[in-house]
Amino acid sequence: MSDLVVYGSPLSPFVRKVEILLREKGLDFESENVNVIGMPDWFAEISPARRIPVLRDRSIGAEGVAGTIPDSSAICAFLERKAPKPAFYPDAAYDLGRALWFEEFADSELAGLTGGGIFRPLIFPRFQGKESDVDTARATFNEKLPPKLDYLEQSLDGRDYLIGDGPTIGDVAVVCVLSQIDVVAGMPDPKRWPGVAAHYMRISERPSMAANLATCAKMLARALPEKFDLS
Repeated sequence: MSDLVVYGSPLSPFVRKVEILLREKGLDFESENVNVIGMPDWFAEISPARRIPVLRDRSIGAEGVAGTIPDSSAICAFLERKAPKPAFYPDAAYDLGRALWFEEFADSELAGLTGGGIFRPLIFPRFQGKESDVDTARATFNEKLPPKLDYLEQSLDGRDYLIGDGPTIGDVAVVCVLSQIDVVAGMPDPKRWPGVAAHYMRISERPSMAANLATCAKMLARALPEKFDLS
C-alpha cells in the first residue's frame, strides 16, 4: 500500500497536474475517484473549497484531515520539497516567479475557458444522456480562447519551454489545462499557434502525462465516440 493517495478524477486537469509530478518524481501513489457532484461528507471535511484534488500522505495521517493537502498547487509544491529531483521549480528567483505565474495563468485564466466553456458544456450533458451544448463550446473556442493562445505563443517565442531549458510547473500546468480541449475537440489550429502546438506535444507525449490521457480516453469512450469539430 502506498503512503500517497490522490483523491479526485483523472479527467480533472488539476488531478492530471499532480499525477504528472508524482510520476516524474518516481513517487508511488494510489488514486481514489471522488465525484464532486454529490460530494461525500468525508471528502468535504478534507477539502474546504470542495474541489479536487486532495492528496493524503498516510505516513502523516491515515484518516480525517491529518496528512491531507487540498489544491493542486499546494500539492505540487509539497511534492517538489518531498522529492526535489527532477526539479520542476526553478532555482533562480525570477524564473521561479515566472513559472508560478504560468501555473496561475493556467489554473485560473485558461481553466475557466477550457473547463467551463468547452469541456463541461460538451461532456457533462453526455454523462446525463442529454445533448451537448456545442454552441457555447464553439463560441468559447473561436472567440474567447484565441487571445490566451496568442499570449502563450508570444511567451514561448520559438523556445521549447516557457522558462529555461526544461519543463517547469508552469509548462505542466498549461499543457494539463489545454488537454481539456484536446480530449474532446483536438487542439486549436497548429498553423496559427505553432509554438503552442509543439509545446503541447512535447509535454503531453511524456510518459507521465500519456498515462493519464490514456485513462481519460477510456473514461470518455462511451460518451464521446468521436471528437467535436469546433472550427
